[in-house]
Amino acid sequence: MDDKQLLENLVSGGFLTKEAADKVLKDASVVGKTAEDLINERNLVPDIEVANIKSKLLKIPYKKVNVEELTKELLLNIPEEVARNYKVIPLGKSKDLLVVGMVHPSDPQAQQALRFVAKQQKINLGVYLVSTGDFDLAINRYSPYKDVVEEAIRALSIKPGKGAEAAQRLVQLEAGFAVSEEAPIIRLVASTLKEALNRRASDIHIEPQKTETRIRFRIDGELHEVSRMPVELHQPIVSRIKVLSNLKLDETRIPQDGRFRSVIFGRDIDFRVATFPTPAGEKAAIRVLDSSVGLKSLEDLGLRGRSAEFVKEAIEKPFGLILITGPTGSGKSTSLYALLHILSSEDTNVVSLEDPVEYYIEGINQSQVHPEIGYDFASGLRQILRQDPDVIMVGEVRDVETAQLTIHAALTGHIVLSTLHTNNSIGVIPRLIDMKIDSFLLPSSLNLMMAQRLVGKLCQSCKKAEAPAGQVAEIIKKEIEKLPADMREKAKTKYKEIKIYHSPGCKDCHDKGFVGRLAIFEALKMTPELQNIISTGATEARIVEEARRQGMVNLRQDGILKALDGLVSIEEILRETEEL
Repeated sequence: MDDKQLLENLVSGGFLTKEAADKVLKDASVVGKTAEDLINERNLVPDIEVANIKSKLLKIPYKKVNVEELTKELLLNIPEEVARNYKVIPLGKSKDLLVVGMVHPSDPQAQQALRFVAKQQKINLGVYLVSTGDFDLAINRYSPYKDVVEEAIRALSIKPGKGAEAAQRLVQLEAGFAVSEEAPIIRLVASTLKEALNRRASDIHIEPQKTETRIRFRIDGELHEVSRMPVELHQPIVSRIKVLSNLKLDETRIPQDGRFRSVIFGRDIDFRVATFPTPAGEKAAIRVLDSSVGLKSLEDLGLRGRSAEFVKEAIEKPFGLILITGPTGSGKSTSLYALLHILSSEDTNVVSLEDPVEYYIEGINQSQVHPEIGYDFASGLRQILRQDPDVIMVGEVRDVETAQLTIHAALTGHIVLSTLHTNNSIGVIPRLIDMKIDSFLLPSSLNLMMAQRLVGKLCQSCKKAEAPAGQVAEIIKKEIEKLPADMREKAKTKYKEIKIYHSPGCKDCHDKGFVGRLAIFEALKMTPELQNIISTGATEARIVEEARRQGMVNLRQDGILKALDGLVSIEEILRETEEL
C-alpha cells in the first residue's frame, strides 16, 4: 500500500477532498514524511477511519486495543524500544502464539524486528492492524511515570514528610552518592523527559515546595501537574539535570542557563535548561525543543487567505523588512523559522541572530547572542553585514539601536525578518517611530507587518456543531460584514447557516477537547497610500482605514472564520482578540 492508494480511498470514502489529498501528497514529499503521518499530525481524518481503510487495502484485520488488558507480563514479550521504534504492541499470548498490533504492518523493518522477537522466543506470530491513537495510549503502559517515581523513592529509602531538614542533608551528601544510589535518579530524570515528549509538552517545570517537589508540564499553552514527590528527591533531580546541561553543581545562589541534546524515541531533541534560586531550593525549567513538532510550514500554523497572499508578496521582493508582532508565547519564532525555511536555498546566504537558538536548521548560519560579554543584537547585526548575507533574521527588535540597524540592513539590499512587541499590526509603525526611527525611512524599508496569536485547536474527532447564542451570533455577522467584498460574499455563501463548534473530549484528545494549537493572523502591507499616511502623520485611526482599504483580514475576523470551519473555539477567539 502506498500513499497514493490510501489518499484515493480516503477521497472516495468522503473523508478528504481531492484538493486536500493532493496537498497532503505534495507536502509529504517535501517534508519527507508519509501521507498517513501528515494526516494524523493535522487531524484531517479520525485515525480509526484511516485504520479501517488500511485494513481493507492490506487485507489485515483491524483490532480495537483494550489498554487494561496490557499487563506488565504481556508487555515484556516486546522490548519497549522495539515497540516505540516500529509502532508495534503485544495484544495477547497463548502457549505458542504471540498476537501483536501494528500501526504499519507493511513496514519491512518492523516485520524484520518482529521475526527476530519470534525467533528468540520460539513462538508464532499473529498480526492485527491498530490505530495510531490506540498505539499512543498503549505505549504508555510500558513505563507508567508513577512507577518510576515510586521506584526512586524506594531505592533511596526516603520516608515522606521529612521536609526541609532532610532536603538540606541531601544537598550536603549529594556529591558522595554511590553509583547504585544515583541510578534511580538518572532513570527518573530520563523518564520525566520521555513523559514530556509522550504528552507533547513544550516545557517542564521542576519546582521545590516546602515539603514536596512538584513537576508540571506545559501542554498546548497550559500548565498541568503530572507528579508530586518527596522534597528529598528535588536536589538530586536538579543536580542530574545540571550534569546533563554542563552547569555548575556547587552554584545554587544565582540562575544558570544551559542546554543538552539527546535522541529519544528516534528523534533528535534539544532541551534548554534554566535554573532559578528560591528559598526552598533551585527551580528548574526545561524547554523541550522537538524539531518534528516545532518546525512547521506557515500553512500548518494556520496562515491562509488574504494574509498568506500578503506574506507571499513580501518574501518575493528583493529586499525589505518583515516584522512579526504579538505577545510572548504567540508563536512568532515558529513563524520566523517557517519563513527562513522558505527563503533558504543553495544560492542564498541566510544568517540569523537569536536569543537563544531554538531549532537548528540545515543550511542556515545561526548565531546566539551573549549580551553578558557584549555580543548583543546590535553588535551582532554590525558583524552580520560583513558576512555577505542575502537574508538576515534578528530574533527581536528590543531597543533603539537594534531598530535603527535593522532598518539600515533592509535599506541596503537585504531581506530582513524580525519580531516586535505590539498588540497588532496597526501598532507597528507608531512603535517604530517611537523608537526614534525617522518616518521617511519606513516606506522604503518596511514591506510587511504581521500580527499573530495562538489558540487551542479543537479535537476533530469529537467536535460537535451547534447554533451560537444570540450575542455571539451578532458579533459573527458583524465581523463578516466588515470583511473585504470578495471574501464577504464567499463567507455568506459558505456559512449560510452559522454554526460554531465545541469538542467535549474523547480518547484521541485525552478528554481535553483540544489537540495542539493554531495561529490566527493579520497582515498589513506597505502601499503608496500607507506611505502617504506615514509622510503626513501616521495615527492608528488613519492606519486602520488603510488596512480596511487594502483588504486586511484582522485577528478577530481570521479567528471567526476558523471557528466557523470548526478549527477553534469561538469563545477563545473573542477572549483573545479585540474589535477593530
